[in-house]
This record gives sequence, structure tokens and C-alpha cells, in this order.
Amino acid sequence: MKTAGIVRKVDDLGRIVLPAEMRRLLELDRSDVEIFLDGNRICLRKYSPNCIFCGAQEALTQLAGKSVCADCIKKLWERK
Repeated sequence: MKTAGIVRKVDDLGRIVLPAEMRRLLELDRSDVEIFLDGNRICLRKYSPNCIFCGAQEALTQLAGKSVCADCIKKLWERK
């Protein structure tokens, strides 16, 4: 993992400010950010929805609030 050498304070509401350079680098202009734990680390990454069946990130359709890719939709139709 690459360190940026930037330290930020956590405010009373638990918020931190992501530096503008990092937001620009990841194109985080009002985008969703995924937060997860990796051992004792808090990790952030730009949220990108995945197909609930295969994990694909392209050609997604929302079905009952879930993301499903075109290939999996095709496979589901073939099972009928």
C-alpha cells in the first residue's frame, strides 16, 4: 500500500476530509465511496456496483434493487 503522508483529524461526528488531490485522482466528484475493514485498517475506494452473481462491473441492470449483468440475465432466461 502506498502512503501519501497526509494526516487528517476526525471531527466530533466521525468525519474526515479527503484531500482534493486524491479526490481528483480517483474522480470522486460526489461519487459514492465504499468503506470496509482490512484487519486493523479502514479502507476507502470508489464504489463501483457489481453483478450479484458473477461480480462483473459492465452492462449492469437494476433488478429488484440488485445489479445484474447482461450475461447473467441471459443465463437466467435460458434456464426457463
